Order: sequence, then C-alpha cells, then structure tokens
Amino acid sequence: MIPSLKQRPVAKRPDPVRLSGRVLFLVDDPALVARQLAGEDLPWPSGARLRDNISTDEITPAYICYYYDERLGEFPYLGLRAGNEFPIGRGAVKAGGFACSVAGKRRGKGSSREQSPYAEMCAGIQLVIAESIERIYGENCQNLGVLTSTDFSLIEKVRRNEPIPLSVFTQGEGGITRGIIEYGGLFQYNVARLQGKAQVPAVTTAERPMTLAEKILARHWVRDLSRDQVGVPAVRRGDEGFVRTDIRFSHEYVTPMAAIFWEQYVGKNEKIVDPGSVFFFRDHLTYLELAMTDERKAQGLLDVAIELKEKQEAFAQAQGVKLYGELPRRMLGRMGVPSGSEAICHSKILEAHALPGHLIIGSDSHTPHAGAIGSVAFGVGTTAIFNSWLTKDVRIKVPPSVLVRINGRKPAGITAKDFMLQVLRHPYVKDGHAIGKLVEYAGEAVEALSVDERATMTNMAAEVGAFTGIIRPDEKVVEYLARERGLDPAVTRPLLEGLWSDPDAEWETVIEFDAAELEPMVALPGDPGNGIFISELGGPVKIDIAYAGSCTAGKKSDMDMYAAVFQDALEQGKRVPAGVQCYVQCGSQEVKRYCEEMGYLEVFEKVGAVFIEPSCGACINAGPGVSYDRDTVTISAINRNFPGRSGPGQLYLASPYTTAASAVAGYITAWDPGLVPATGR
Repeated sequence: MIPSLKQRPVAKRPDPVRLSGRVLFLVDDPALVARQLAGEDLPWPSGARLRDNISTDEITPAYICYYYDERLGEFPYLGLRAGNEFPIGRGAVKAGGFACSVAGKRRGKGSSREQSPYAEMCAGIQLVIAESIERIYGENCQNLGVLTSTDFSLIEKVRRNEPIPLSVFTQGEGGITRGIIEYGGLFQYNVARLQGKAQVPAVTTAERPMTLAEKILARHWVRDLSRDQVGVPAVRRGDEGFVRTDIRFSHEYVTPMAAIFWEQYVGKNEKIVDPGSVFFFRDHLTYLELAMTDERKAQGLLDVAIELKEKQEAFAQAQGVKLYGELPRRMLGRMGVPSGSEAICHSKILEAHALPGHLIIGSDSHTPHAGAIGSVAFGVGTTAIFNSWLTKDVRIKVPPSVLVRINGRKPAGITAKDFMLQVLRHPYVKDGHAIGKLVEYAGEAVEALSVDERATMTNMAAEVGAFTGIIRPDEKVVEYLARERGLDPAVTRPLLEGLWSDPDAEWETVIEFDAAELEPMVALPGDPGNGIFISELGGPVKIDIAYAGSCTAGKKSDMDMYAAVFQDALEQGKRVPAGVQCYVQCGSQEVKRYCEEMGYLEVFEKVGAVFIEPSCGACINAGPGVSYDRDTVTISAINRNFPGRSGPGQLYLASPYTTAASAVAGYITAWDPGLVPATGR
C-alpha cells in the first residue's frame, strides 16, 4: 500500500440524500428541449417521447473529449439529436440548474468515454434516470459518484427536494457496487478497502459447469489483495469482486485525465503498479488537424487536443510505461503534416500482447477485440483505469452469459461483418437485452473464420452492448500466434487447456441462425442495429465517401478483401469514379508492412484509393473520411454509425467487400462473390 493512503480520511456519503435542482427530460422534440433550457419545467409524464439509444457520442461528441477537466461541464448533450436538430448548446445545461437527467432505453451506449458522465457531473447532474443504462456508462457514473436509477418515481422526489434513502440506489446491488455508491466513488471505496474499512464479500460459489468467460474470471478472481491471493474454484452470475488484470491499456483520450486523478489523489511522485503490463497509445487523434474545421481550430480546440498528447507522453516517461506513439511528421511546408500512429490500440494488443486466457482491460469500448484468441477483454472508464494502476485489479459483477451460435457454412462473399449486422438486428440484441452480458460466439461458421475475422465479431461486442465477446481458442489461434509473433506452438498450445465452455454451462439465452441463409448486409444510418440485406435497399444509394479501415476493418484479412475487389476492378478497367472519395486505413504498422509485401499499396493507388497510416481517424470524426454536411453519404467498414460519429452525414455500415465494391460502383452494392479468393489470416 502507498503509505500516504493509510492515513487518508475517507467516509460514506450522507444517507438519505437530497438532490436540489431541476429535471431535464431528453425528449425527441427539439422545441420541448429548448423550452426546458429556457426555464420551463415539463410535467411528468409529459406525453413526449424520451430519446432512446443516446450514445456517449451524443452526450460528449469526440471533439469535446479534448477537454479532460472541469471545463467539460460546459458541454453535456452538445451532440444530442432531437428530431433533426441539435437543440443543446454550450453551457445550457449548467446554466439551467439541472440536478437530474431523464432518458429512455439504452442510455450511454457506444464509446466507454468517461468524459460523458464527468461532463454531466460537472454541469450539476447528480442523478441520471433511464429505462435501461449501458454497463460501461453506468459503471463510470458509479465510479465518479453520479447516482443512476431506472425508477421514474424519483423524478417528483427530486423536484420536491425530498430525502431519498441511499438504499434506493443500492438495492439489488452486490456488496462492492453498494460500497462504491455509499462511499461516493471508486477511489474513495478503494482507499477504504486498502484501510480495511470496506470488506470485499468472499465468493463461495462451489465448483460448477462454467462458460469459457466464467472460467477465465475465476482464474483471475482476487481473494485477498493484501496477500496477493488470486483464483477461486468457480464463479456464477451475480458474484461480485475484483479480478486481476494481465494487461491494462489506455489512449490519449483517457490517459491524461487518469494521470491527473493519479497525481491529485495518489501523488505525483508515486509509481504505478507493474508498469510492464501497462500500455499507452497515441492513436485516436493523430490526424485530427486534417479533419478539424477552421472554425473549431479558431476556438482553440486543436491546441486543447495537443495537450492530451503532451500530457500522455510526459506521464509515460515519468512512469516508465511503453507508449505506442505517433509517427514523425511528414515535412510538407514549414510545419509538416501528421503521419499517423504506430498502431490502433486494439490492433496492437491482439497482434503483440494478448494471449489465450488473459484478462485485459482497456479505456475503449472495443477492447473485446482481443477475445478473438480466447481472452476476456473489456472496456472500462477513466476512473477504473486510474484505480487499476494502484491495485492491478478491476471490479466486476459476473454477468449472465449469452451464446450466439452461427451454424452451417457461409456463402462466398459473406464476412464476419455480415454476421454481426445480422446479430445486431436480432430483437434480443436490438431491444437491449444483451446489455452487459458475456457473449460467446460459436458454431461451425465461426470456427471456420480466421482469427482476424473472429476479431471483427469480438470487437463489435461493443455494439451489441455486451460486457465482452469471446471465441473459444483453437489450433487456428496457435497458428496465428506462431505466424504473427513467432511463438512456439509447444508453448502456446498448453494455454488452451480448459478454455472452453462446459457442456452443461448456464446460458441465459441462445441465439442461433444459419450462415447459409445470409446475404451481404448494410446497416442504415443512425444505428448499427439497422441492418438489412443490400437486396432490400429498394434501389441504388449513391455514395460520396467510401471508408475502408478502423480497428474493426484495418486488419490483414480486411486488406486482403479490399485488394481483391480493387484488383478485380482494375482488371475490368474500372477505378473509383470522380465524385467519390475512397480511403483505406490500416490498423498498425505491421498491417502496412503486410500491404507492402503483398503489393496492395500499388493496387490501392491505381484504383484511386488514398492509403492512410494507422489511426482511429474518421471512425471518431477525427481524420480523413469524415463528412461535413448532412447530405453526404458514406459507406464504411467501421463498427458504428451513431448520429455524428463520423460527421453529420448519412453513414451506412458494411463489410470490407461491400465497402470496396461500392467505392468502385459509386453506389452501395455487394461484390460478385464468385471471384473472392480464400484468405487465411
């Protein structure tokens, strides 16, 4: 224990609690939102439809996350779409005196950015109410001390400033979550835990059949932090505790805020625990200056974003942490231009660090990417990352398990992305029932996928709303680790022992479909769950931008697919037509080297596609490929298309094959699968 923490005063928050302030209803009617901001208090129920599916991109658009301190309180809900308008401006929520914010289903879906609840908190919001709340967002609220509830009867209690028993917010929660709520946040709870004032309830689950993910959690379960005792015979849904991490990583959107928390609460000169298992990434904003408008640059936002880079670099150096940074600027004029990153965090963790059976946390909702090789990997917020530097563990309540079994053999030209668009439109998923669940993908069609393609599925567990996504590791994983990292199969094959779901494991739900019945799919603008077959589009949809890349679609197998389509086009004398911008962006320098070896860079150039070095880029509205008006239509291989995600335009999600084929055609179309070569990455 860090000595200074032994003496740190720590106490529970008052019980009952009183919340003084107004209630803001996030409704789909922009006029009603504006009237509330002007001072009118709506009755409840008001008859107005609450907004469902409010993503963290809407609560704090990506460019707002350049701020990492109390200034965020000026910006909550700046990206909120009501009807076809964005009715909430800078400072409006803070000036309105709101203490409670109310929404519909799946509040806080999408990115794991803790800036969202932190912005709400800094604007005065003390309680968020919704019909359902996404896991990471909800945990981030709890970690910061923001109260959450699905009980709409609290609305009038807040308005009347009535005392509310703390048990209203802790009822049904496990001992740890209850303690975090009672102590007013995760750090305060961990200090109480280290001082012996807060006791973690022991897990007493007897040996039982378990799912793959449950087995990994049991292996990593912290029995006693002070004695370094880890591992229990079994866990089951509802068990709550802490799990020891093998890898902790964060990127420049999160590291600076976590670093400030560390310096403020722990001490600037104190060292984080086991820095060799911590990785920092400069991957999200390396191309920002090419995408940021002159207006936002004039507002000083580029300068604020550069602060993120500088703070992360300084903290990494001070702590001795490996930083995957940005490439040297390419000289073009006096200042030069950005050249991208060494790697996108998810890509590099899978390529170079994750192993079967690992437990991995990252500051990004797409951390489950590494589940492709049988790791339990999940996204956490800034406060959880910061606390893990202190304890090397992270809190967890074992979620229910869901099995997605994809049977049969997929037709040629159908990809893992098509699988996921089908999963995402399934009513169980689209209605939010998979939120926070352990999702395992299985079945003949999944087993036939390459590791890269499996990573597309586990990556998009984030869009499912799942706690994580995982696939049983097999001989393909052993071969992948040998090919990509040079690891001896005699060393890696034993890691697979026991890494499978027991025959009698408990599944809350089993979702099944036949891969043979699938056609190429797209997700209509607005949500990844808006999937339809391309044949159901009803006519050609002209495109302006085709974006082929991101962590989901910037792997070696994705490059194989883009190159196959583009090479076929060149052989037919076709190129990307005038009026269509086409970008191909890889996920790491390792993937770029692969493209060089395969001759793909020449193919991309000849067909008229612009190749971009690794970065999150357009996927987070921060690089080439973003839209700048509502009429722009984009076809993209990225993972999500929430409003404003890649600019204000209309964004369709599709597979790498469809994205490349549409780029050449100038409208959304599937590619003739008869010419698709087999890929084995």
